Amino acid sequence: MEINEALPQYERYTYADYYEWDDDKRWELIDGVPYAMSAPSQRHQEVIGSLFNQLYNFLKGKQCKVFVAPFDVRLNADTGDDTVVQPDILVVCDKSKLDGKSCLGAPDLVIEILSPSTSLRDRVLKLRRYLQAGVREYWIVEPESQTVSVHVLKNGEYVIYAYGSDESVSVRVLEGCEISLTDVFAE
Repeated sequence: MEINEALPQYERYTYADYYEWDDDKRWELIDGVPYAMSAPSQRHQEVIGSLFNQLYNFLKGKQCKVFVAPFDVRLNADTGDDTVVQPDILVVCDKSKLDGKSCLGAPDLVIEILSPSTSLRDRVLKLRRYLQAGVREYWIVEPESQTVSVHVLKNGEYVIYAYGSDESVSVRVLEGCEISLTDVFAE
């Protein structure tokens, strides 16, 4: 079912509407506009698995927790509550942001794995929303080119760092955490 068949595009929705949808599809809601999500590819899943594994192992016994999609992030839960995203991976260090079914507000780290159907949304629309919400570190991982763009929040703007497949990346919001991109992009 296409989005315009399921939900009229001219309407604006909130988390209350989103929570009631039961059509066996995954959706994101950005500024009140619904976006259908397609199933990830095998390669997408392999990259997510490696990143999640490295973060999970580093965070064992620590305060911060790592989550993998589908897990709702309500970026503006305290205002309009009209933006609900499901990043591929997120890390939350403030447990008061977790309500048992979602993250209320900005996670500390968000990682999106690009796919053809979401690339533009991840690079532009979500990047803006993550910046506005105060996500401290946002990674855009490109499996095809085996590169990672790391956006670090400094003085209200993102500073961008780029990495290739043979490098390790320091997770700036998790002191001492190093992610091996060689492992991430191994086939």
